[in-house]
Amino acid sequence: MLPPTRTEAIPTDPYRWLEDEKSPEVQAWMKTQDTFTRERIKELPARERLLARYRELYYLDSMGAPIKRGGRYFYVRTHKNKEKAVVYWKQGATGEEKVLLDPNTWSTDNTISLGVWVPSWDGKKVVFAQKPNAADESTLYVLDVETGKRSEIDVITGAKYASPSWLPDSRAFIYEWLPVDSTIPVSERPGYCEVKLHKLGDAPAKDEQLHPKTGDPKTFIGGGVSRDGKFQFVVIMRGWNENDVFFKRVGKDKTWQLLVAGKDAKYSVDSWKGQLYVFTDEGAPNKRVFKVDPNKFERKNWKELIPEDKDAARESLVIVGGHFAIASLKKAVSTVELFTLEGKKVRDVELPGLGTSSNLVGDEDDDEVFFSFSSLTMPPQVFRSSVKTGKAEVYSKVDVPVDPSKFEVRQVFYPSKDGTQISMFIVAKKDVVLDGNNPVLLYGYGGFDVSLRSSFTSFIYPWLEAGGVYAMPNLRGGGEYGKAWHDAGKGAKKQNVFDDFHAAAEYLIKEKWTTPKRLAIRGGSNGGLLVGVAMTQRPELFKAVVCAVPLLDMVRYHLYGSGKTWIPEYGDPEKPDELKTLEAYSPYAHIKQTAYPSLLMLSSDHDDRVDPFHARKFVAWMQAASPKSVNWLRIEANAGHGGADQVAKAIENSSDQVAFLMDQLGLK
Repeated sequence: MLPPTRTEAIPTDPYRWLEDEKSPEVQAWMKTQDTFTRERIKELPARERLLARYRELYYLDSMGAPIKRGGRYFYVRTHKNKEKAVVYWKQGATGEEKVLLDPNTWSTDNTISLGVWVPSWDGKKVVFAQKPNAADESTLYVLDVETGKRSEIDVITGAKYASPSWLPDSRAFIYEWLPVDSTIPVSERPGYCEVKLHKLGDAPAKDEQLHPKTGDPKTFIGGGVSRDGKFQFVVIMRGWNENDVFFKRVGKDKTWQLLVAGKDAKYSVDSWKGQLYVFTDEGAPNKRVFKVDPNKFERKNWKELIPEDKDAARESLVIVGGHFAIASLKKAVSTVELFTLEGKKVRDVELPGLGTSSNLVGDEDDDEVFFSFSSLTMPPQVFRSSVKTGKAEVYSKVDVPVDPSKFEVRQVFYPSKDGTQISMFIVAKKDVVLDGNNPVLLYGYGGFDVSLRSSFTSFIYPWLEAGGVYAMPNLRGGGEYGKAWHDAGKGAKKQNVFDDFHAAAEYLIKEKWTTPKRLAIRGGSNGGLLVGVAMTQRPELFKAVVCAVPLLDMVRYHLYGSGKTWIPEYGDPEKPDELKTLEAYSPYAHIKQTAYPSLLMLSSDHDDRVDPFHARKFVAWMQAASPKSVNWLRIEANAGHGGADQVAKAIENSSDQVAFLMDQLGLK
């Protein structure tokens, strides 16, 4: 084990000194920790075999669903011989394929990543973001599609939250902008975000401000423009549960009109042929659709077109081919429905099975649409379909070197502590024997309205092929069962999420899938908080933990990174009642002198979303409190919150995780 680390005279926070990443002492500590961990992992017996297997699984040829603009098709490909995905374009469906954006060529060490990319409506330009070290901070550039040349003038810094929206004439776009000012604390920056209009060829310093900053670091602001250019929109989000929507009728309104002020409700707005369509969970946890006359937009004049479906958690609405396409989840399984613009149900989109589908990708007036589909045992496929006929054909698929027919997915339901029924997917070999001795990897998230679904992930297959079992519950706090499900697992009710996760472990043990000595848990980000709580609240249930880019010190999470934007989800540590709730489960605050499950902590050195201080402090205290336990910290270099985007690094990361888990659970 590593030697004990230095402590401070702060009884409840002995490792606060590890929050100062720029300190030479902290840098030296990090290097020692990472070096130690990597040396130990290299010694694990399964690692070399896993590296070889993940090379087969991750270096793949694939093609995503295309975006059509001005008669051109734009799409992403991965290649067996490239580290990063490449964006291509071609003229029409059968034109010659040409490279548009290849991040593999942007730096010698592959540390510059591609962020958002958006083609103009005429297909002649694309605005895209470059992100150093796969972080959130980025810079926007404009590229001429035909020549492949970048504009030297249209270069916009401060694009951390930018999601450009092109005007219909393709000569300008609306975007979100942050000042690049080192005097503004990182935790305060979201409140400085503005909505701006950039005209091609103008210096960004001249860009028109369409909406000023909110001044509130707990909010996000976003802007956009309708396809026909008749409407501009601004959305101000407060957490993941409510938002305000403003709009302007271009050429008519000089100031923003408040369409709706969200009060514990979310609204998204589409427009087509002069009408506004609102998709909302207001008074309908599973969401419904309204039609709004922009000249009589007061709430009392809204007309409900599509009522709530009590049995389906609606996730997204798009207008394609003159119809509404609504993607939903029924018992955590995807469905896609088509409706007329007057709200009449046309049909269900036929999907290949029980799994996860995207919504339809297409334009408001184009009959050709695309959608993707996969399941835990079906590799991803992209389908081309017709809105009119409903006929679909395979457009592209990924040939993954696995044999899914050997495995079976089961969906089970189990009671949580308060009796709430929780659904869970379990994947295992078809001949698995429930003798209480299977090595099981339990994965969870439970927050921010995020849904975990039956979708394909190559990561789990070396584990499954070796005889392991993979389990994934749909915890409260997620979006699998609509707004009420999310509300039941946030703020003062966050403990429900952890109880759901503990109950999943208890179910797996009770039903003879496994025992605590052969049960491991894994989670990242908010899921890292989940497994951190699990190992401190119920250490007797688990043998090993993989915790990635987590939140773990919930008393101080709001002081760093994007923490203040999560206050609506977790609560405000500055308010006594909410602080009490946070202290009650904060993993860092509940470490004590006892034996804990073995821990592999994963962190990234350029994570500008969840500050890595959480990982550092937690590991340091664990090493001191439980010196006989395994407590390793692995730090990914040149990587952001989502990790590095090079395939080679993903292979090493996955191999290290699974080698650790196999060693801990005795899986060969």
